[in-house]
Amino acid sequence: MKPEPDIHFATSVDGVRIAYSKSGQGPVMVKAANWLSHIEFDWDSPVWKHWLSDISSHTTLVRYDERGCGLSDREVSDLSFESWVDDLETVVDAMGLDRFPLLGVSQGGAVAIAYAARHPERVSQLILYGAYGRGRLVRDTSVEAYEEAETMKNLIKLGWGKEHDAFRQVFSCQFMPGGTLEQLRAFNELQRISCSPENAVRFLDEFNKIDVMDIAAQVKCPTLVMHARGDLRVSFDEGRVLAAQIPGARFVPLDSNNHILLSEPTWEVFMSKFKQFLSENEQAPILSNQLDELTPRECEVLDHIARGLDNSAISKHLGLQEKTVRNHITHIFDKLAVKSRAEAIILAREAGMGKKHLI
Repeated sequence: MKPEPDIHFATSVDGVRIAYSKSGQGPVMVKAANWLSHIEFDWDSPVWKHWLSDISSHTTLVRYDERGCGLSDREVSDLSFESWVDDLETVVDAMGLDRFPLLGVSQGGAVAIAYAARHPERVSQLILYGAYGRGRLVRDTSVEAYEEAETMKNLIKLGWGKEHDAFRQVFSCQFMPGGTLEQLRAFNELQRISCSPENAVRFLDEFNKIDVMDIAAQVKCPTLVMHARGDLRVSFDEGRVLAAQIPGARFVPLDSNNHILLSEPTWEVFMSKFKQFLSENEQAPILSNQLDELTPRECEVLDHIARGLDNSAISKHLGLQEKTVRNHITHIFDKLAVKSRAEAIILAREAGMGKKHLI
């Protein structure tokens, strides 16, 4: 029996209402939104219900509908990549989440990467499936690639919103060529009910120009990248290139042709790697003897770092010279065995520091 949707709304900085939901029990995991979702109907879908039920059996899964899709506001002026990252921030802040694993599927992977790079203190682990760092017209600038992109947009304009699904079937076969008739019909219907033809064209335009390759190199958390070998929507090589760009990322090829993994034998492999990665990379809290090594003044400085203050602000708050603050920070990094401010913030917040000024 599927759970009743637990639906809430958060308002973004530009006033767009974002629908979000949570399901399951255990540690929180956030899923960055991807195109063509509907948080109310996905539980009934033979395309998505195994994703939701299996992941929710191990975590408290937080998911939301992208602006322009599902139960989120449909009539929006801004459908830019930056707005998608802002909306992820909006949902996380609305739920008061501090630190969590982040899942990104398809174009949601690029959103997850940008968020993880922007908020290293919040993302503990990053899992990507079918993701890409370069949009179609970034990785291929040929005339043929441009013509193909225009053709897909014209197909949407002609047939996306119609009851007959002949036009939408083109997309369904790209997303999951191994789908059964029931699964293909369900995905055809999801396209129709989750997104208008006008928004679908706008989404494709933005997908085509995504480029987070430089940002991907800034990701600091443990990262798992999984990609289907026969993916027709996002080529296997794009997953491989992306994994190579993220420092220390683990890459797992999957034997499937589906961009959206269906309830197929490979799904069991996906879930096995998913659970193993989360278990292996659970970060232990800061050891008390590490904190004990800090002087009272160093603890004060660390607490201010955890609040997000820069060296200048810390010097004013504590009445110290900036040079003295820098020296304290050097000693703190040595004693905590960290190499960056972001790592120090993570440890300090896990130890309960800096919470007075966290949003």
